Parts: sequence; structure tokens; C-alpha cells
Amino acid sequence: MKFIDLFAGIGGFHIALEKLGHECVFASELSVELRKLYKENYGMDCFGDITKISPKEIPTHDILCAGFPCQSFSKAGNQMGMQEARGKLFDNIVNILEIHKPKYILLENVRNLLTHDKGFTWKYISEKLINLGYSIDKKILSPHYFNIPQHRERIFIVGCLDNNIIEKMKWPKKQEYISSVCDILDSNNKQNLEKEKIYSLGVWQEFLDVLPPNIDPYSPLWTMEFGATYPIDKNWSEIKLEEWKNYKGSYGFPLNLCLSLEEVYCHLPNYVKTQKGIPPHWKQKHLISNRLFYIRNSVFIKDELLTKIIELKSESYRKFEWNCKGEIKNFNSKLIQFRGSGIRVKRGDYLPSLVTVSTQIPIIGNDLRYITPREGARVQSLPEDIKLPNNKTASFRILGNMVNVNIVYKIAKVLLME
Repeated sequence: MKFIDLFAGIGGFHIALEKLGHECVFASELSVELRKLYKENYGMDCFGDITKISPKEIPTHDILCAGFPCQSFSKAGNQMGMQEARGKLFDNIVNILEIHKPKYILLENVRNLLTHDKGFTWKYISEKLINLGYSIDKKILSPHYFNIPQHRERIFIVGCLDNNIIEKMKWPKKQEYISSVCDILDSNNKQNLEKEKIYSLGVWQEFLDVLPPNIDPYSPLWTMEFGATYPIDKNWSEIKLEEWKNYKGSYGFPLNLCLSLEEVYCHLPNYVKTQKGIPPHWKQKHLISNRLFYIRNSVFIKDELLTKIIELKSESYRKFEWNCKGEIKNFNSKLIQFRGSGIRVKRGDYLPSLVTVSTQIPIIGNDLRYITPREGARVQSLPEDIKLPNNKTASFRILGNMVNVNIVYKIAKVLLME
């Protein structure tokens, strides 16, 4: 059968469907760099902006594949959905379906698409497809369901003009997870961690070392609350200078030493300065838990160590998320990410979802080094000979946006059986 590959990226759909013996007759991708790679990898030209081509100019096809832009619906974005241009690109898919009526549809997006805008977005998408005559079904799937060491839950949507095919289709079954990140690691082209990050992890290792064996760090740990007493159930922007002077700020700094509100804010966490209105209940509870953790364990956290934490490069480095409860408290066999929300440490069984932000590339704890683009390509089920950009940042931008090839292959295999 013939298929088209919309919002093609590096061609995850292309690889999966070609492997099943189907032929790509049209591809579209906005990025000039990715269009060049598409030509190199598949030997065919890739059209640019899908909004600039008439659906009538697109070749006749049997299968429409699209990993349509997810940024508008992702929790990591602004969630503007259909209110911004990227969110409206689904309508271009609808326009193509109206003209060509391919028998099959295979779409992918972030799992948040299902609940975005209180379910309105999914209602809009599903009704559009059903009104065009398609029977549809959906499923949340992740590579780690299929023994691939990456946790990356995405919604997959299938559609067919033949209702019987969708009714009879059985989604791929989950496999027992026996793989590990070690299976995709490569000894070549290691990308070492920056010195400031190595130092930061060294400070946090000191922190882990001083805690008794039976005590795990509260997670996520916001050390700015250590010693703080400022109120958590008020609108911080409305508190006057004289009231602030009754409290202690981050790390117990006495705010009665401050001569102005500006000086007060210098000794408060950034989330105090950006909070609008009274903090929500979950945040109040979180701040209390952090303060209590310090009160109960301050005997172990000496001033010298606390000073090292305070002097770390940024506030995000002073936040620590230990997702390894009950594990040996060191970074060996762990996976680490430096995120805007803090330093996150998790068990080393599978990678967190690859994202487009190069500063959040997963770090192998044993070697204190980033995973390489080639290793990232493996957990996205790309073939070894796939050509990636020479630039690391560009490579992870592609890998963080793409559909997992193996999942598409498994879905297409059961969907397209006739």
C-alpha cells in the first residue's frame, strides 16, 4: 500500500511502514535541516510547510501517517492547543482526508492530548475523524511496554473506513520488561559532563552520605526551605516590609536585617517572587514537608555542607529529586537529569522520555556522562545506519520530537493486516 508521512521529522513512520513493505509517496516536514536528512536517509524529496500545499497536489494514498505537532498540547508547553497556529495543524490533516479518503489513519501525539482543555481537544479531533467516516480507536503506549529502555507514554490513534477492521483489531500486547539501559550504551564518542555539574553531584553525594541508612531524602527537596519560617498561606506579594521582618527567609536568613522589600526578595526563593495569589494547597504542603525534613535531619547536615549547597550555581541545582527510595544512596547505576525543576535521579532500568531540550539529556551515573545521540537513537528504535545531524543539540531536538519506530511497526502490523 501507499502511505504519506506528514510532520515527518526524521521519518519514524517511514521506517516502520517501509519495513512492512509499504511505499512512501509523499512526505512533509517544516525544518529545512530535516528535509535534507530525509533525502539522505530515504532517497526522496520531502515537501516543506504543509499549509502551503493544496491537498489535491498530494498523491493518492492508502495510509495517512502523522505525528502532528505536540507542543500545543504537552504539559511541558503552554498548552494553548487549538488557539495557536501549531495546534490548528490537525485541520490540515482533516483537509487531506476529505480529499483523498485513505483507508487507514495512524496518528501519534502526547498523552496529554486526551485530557487537554478538559477533554475538548480530544472531542474535537475524534468528532472530525468520525464525521469523515472513520472508525477510530486510541491507546496510550510506551517503549518500555515493549522491552525498550525508555519511558515515553504517547497516545496512538488509529482509524479505518472499514468499521470491522477497527472492531477486530487487537493492540500490541505488553511484553515482560527484561531489558536495561546498559543494552543501548556505547563506549564510543562519550560526552563527558561539565565540571560544574560534576561538582554539584559531588555536593549532593556528600548530602546522601551524611543521611542515616534508613532515611531517604524527601523528594522533591527544595533546600531553600531549610530554616525558613515565612508564611506559606498568604499572598506573598501583599506582605509589607514590617511583617516580613518577623520571619526567616531561605536557609534561615533573618529578614529583620533587610532594609527594603527588594532586599527581602533577595533572600527568598524564586517561586515566592513568581507566585500569583495564595499558594495552592499542594505547594503549601510541599513547603511544610521540606521544612520538617530539615528540622528532623539538621543534626546530620553540617554548616559546611549546607554552605556548599547554598553556593551551587543556580536555584535549580539546589533542588534535588531522589526517585530511588530504598536504593543505595549513590549515583552508581542511576540516571540523572539536570532539569529546570531540579536535579532528578532515578533508577537505571530505563531512560526518562527523551525531550527536545539539550540541557535535559539523560546522564549515566556510572560514568558521569551524557548519553550520546546514537544511544538516544537506539531507544527510539532507529536503525544503526540512520544519519543524524552532526550537532548534539540538533540530534536530541529530533529524537525528543520523533515517534518510536518499533511501536509504530507493531501497531501498523496489526492494523494493516487484510
